[in-house]
Amino acid sequence: MPTPLSRLPVRALVTALLAAAFGAQAVAALRPHVPLLIAATIASLAVEGVLYRWHRGMLSLFAKSHADITVRHVLRDLLLVVALLRLGEQHRETVYTPLVAGLLAFYALNCAIQAVSVLVRRTRTLPVVTRNIDASALRLTPAPRLLLRRPGDRLPAFGLPATVGLLATAATDDPRCAALGIALSLGLALVGLYDLLVRLLPSRRPASERETLAWLDAWLAEYRPTVGLYFSGGASSAYQANMWLEPLAQLDGRPLIVLRERFMVQKIGPTDVPILCLPKVSTLMRLEQSTLQVLIHPSNSGKTSQVLRIPTLKHTFVNHGESDKLSSCNPYAKAYDEVWVAGPAARERYAAAEVGVEDKDVVEIGRPQLDTVRPYAGAPTGTYTTVLYAPTWEGWDGNPGNTSVIEAGENLVRALLADPGVRLLYKPHPLTGSVDPRAGAADLRIRELIRAANRERTDERPGDSGELARRTKELDRLTTTTVRASADLLERMMYQSAPEPGRAEAVARATAAWEEAYWASLPEGEHQVFTDVRPTLYACFNEADLLISDVSSVISDFLASGKPYGVANTSGLAEDVFRKAFPTVRAATVLTPDAAGVPELLDAVRHPEKDELVQARAELKRHLLGPDEPASQVRFNEAVQALCTAAREHRARMEERLAAEVLAEIPDQRGCVTPQQPARPA
Repeated sequence: MPTPLSRLPVRALVTALLAAAFGAQAVAALRPHVPLLIAATIASLAVEGVLYRWHRGMLSLFAKSHADITVRHVLRDLLLVVALLRLGEQHRETVYTPLVAGLLAFYALNCAIQAVSVLVRRTRTLPVVTRNIDASALRLTPAPRLLLRRPGDRLPAFGLPATVGLLATAATDDPRCAALGIALSLGLALVGLYDLLVRLLPSRRPASERETLAWLDAWLAEYRPTVGLYFSGGASSAYQANMWLEPLAQLDGRPLIVLRERFMVQKIGPTDVPILCLPKVSTLMRLEQSTLQVLIHPSNSGKTSQVLRIPTLKHTFVNHGESDKLSSCNPYAKAYDEVWVAGPAARERYAAAEVGVEDKDVVEIGRPQLDTVRPYAGAPTGTYTTVLYAPTWEGWDGNPGNTSVIEAGENLVRALLADPGVRLLYKPHPLTGSVDPRAGAADLRIRELIRAANRERTDERPGDSGELARRTKELDRLTTTTVRASADLLERMMYQSAPEPGRAEAVARATAAWEEAYWASLPEGEHQVFTDVRPTLYACFNEADLLISDVSSVISDFLASGKPYGVANTSGLAEDVFRKAFPTVRAATVLTPDAAGVPELLDAVRHPEKDELVQARAELKRHLLGPDEPASQVRFNEAVQALCTAAREHRARMEERLAAEVLAEIPDQRGCVTPQQPARPA
């Protein structure tokens, strides 16, 4: 994956070529010089093609410099017109006046298309975005790609005939070439404008805001949701919601996913659960009149306070992972009706943090996501010991002990790669480097160390990718909706309606088959770097014999396997203080930043009789994740049903109070309001 620094020379070269092409075209137009004019124009068009095909990110840079596609295209055509006017005395300006007028008319039509496209986009922006819901009643239609979704491509596509015609006239001295090209561009622009204007007709528009909200109320009344997952955040935070999709889908009742950002609808992973995106607060408040009883919150966000205002709902905070970090005991948690945690350790953590969360509001539910994590099966039996290094990110508070990547990452990786019997799986946190550039730089150096180590392992058996390709195709078919990349949200709503019955079970089977084929396809001892969605962290747990990580929820989750793990201590604390401060470290091998203890840790993994922390891990597992029975999914479901019952009882009391207030203000027969009278003393 190219880095921003590695792309700088390419961007500089493309910019220089484009500037040189326009410079040469200007010189050729003023002299005039036909061969140079033709060569420069073709060169500039070729660079434009390179930009749109391989370097689309540069288009925004040009736009910020006030040199967007419109400016470049107008300048290119203007220089061609200047060249035609200066080519020879025999050409009178009157010959080219109609051509210039036609060219100006084309640009006027392009401006009109842009203005009308804005109006059409507004009609296609509904107050609700859905997925897994039949929204055909909203009169959804596909979006014309060039006219709406890709306006930057429209001018080059429609204007290319005019540019080619002008260039041909400069080469052949025949004005008919320019006339034909301009006529074609005018025709394309007229057709595009007509297509957009037709979409503004009442019969062709999508549903209005009023119609859409009425449809939303009707759908909520028909579906009758009981429990929802509420999520708001940035694009890179979608994993926080995705980890709760399967437990949510297995709940009793009718689950729902409520989002606030439109882009997040496509970031949510494969699920059969209906998804509603309600960007406006006024639309969100319509949930108050629905049958929804409980909202589950996997994260805090600025928009969380908006939904907490709905009095008919009960809210619970489940977090997206549990660790010993202070961020796991955020004072904002006291805003929820309940806080659901995995086991007794988190309950104790909230009590010690004194952030306002009362013990009676803490409910232990385990970690339903960990049901797929396989238990410890003994020492490694293959040629290699598989080690998963999964460091966390640097966090928002600047604590140097948050991540080991900066101070210890390279040392740990070098120590692991130095052992010929180790196969390393490196899975960095998705947000690594987002706060501290040093973490991002260290991450890149670690990846290079792994690539260099793989180049030295030339005698490994090749993997078989045929089965993996088939499994990937099947999984993509089940999890990917065939919607073109340029489709707008309205078009995606049309195609991403209710899923086929039984798709969730099919996805689970296909995922398991894909994971088996994936691991089988890898060369036996090849080190791996994982940055994609697949394989998941839990799939890496099942493959690994040992985990090395930081103080994070990764440790808590890995304990479900019962396998050995090491924790990098980059906090600056002494080991005994470090273990006391962070309970998740009590059953771990603590590693110093210089990675001096890695060989001993590997030896204990390969020889279980040397592993002195087996019992400690079992006890810590129960302390962090709760008992094995009943299963976490069962406890999760019971907690949901109990909170739903509390929500129904609360709503009933609210309705009783409201009815009493109405009765207290019923007017008497004379039309006067009779207030409640205080009881007379006996």
